[in-house]
Amino acid sequence: MFSDINDFLRYFRSVNRRAVRDVTALPPEADGWTPQGGEGEMAWSINKLIGHMCGSRLYFASAYRGEGWISPAPPDVSHSDLWAPALDASFEEFSRLVSEVGPEGLSRQVDMIDTPGASLSGWRVLMMMMEHDIHHRSQIDTYAGLNGWDPPDIYFRSAETIAERQADQIAKYRS
Repeated sequence: MFSDINDFLRYFRSVNRRAVRDVTALPPEADGWTPQGGEGEMAWSINKLIGHMCGSRLYFASAYRGEGWISPAPPDVSHSDLWAPALDASFEEFSRLVSEVGPEGLSRQVDMIDTPGASLSGWRVLMMMMEHDIHHRSQIDTYAGLNGWDPPDIYFRSAETIAERQADQIAKYRS
């Protein structure tokens, strides 16, 4: 649980930086790429997924502020050169909106959209937003991998790099 909105925003800034890093690493052919099959979100283009990430951040901010679960129109992400600026702009707007609530926002109860009488703590709404954001970044990274576009390693370490260091770690900590 986060007990200070600035701590949350500091962490979410790093999540946003990874989203920007990943979408800017995509090749030009990713612009407009759409899965061959699927329905709903599983059929959205990379462009639409990025716009959805941006808009959803503000959807969760609206709920956190006690203004309802209201989805704004997504930003224009029709071209890959708009992706990173849109993610950064939505991060800044999200940060501004949730910062205005004050310290009580994290512990205040927020009515759920689909369960009358049920509520969530404000900090849980923020965690839902962040998990949603990471979910769609992972979806984009999966599409990249399926297309042979090398997605960046999270924290700059691949599974192969970690595997190479296992023998040294075992010798150091289990000997």
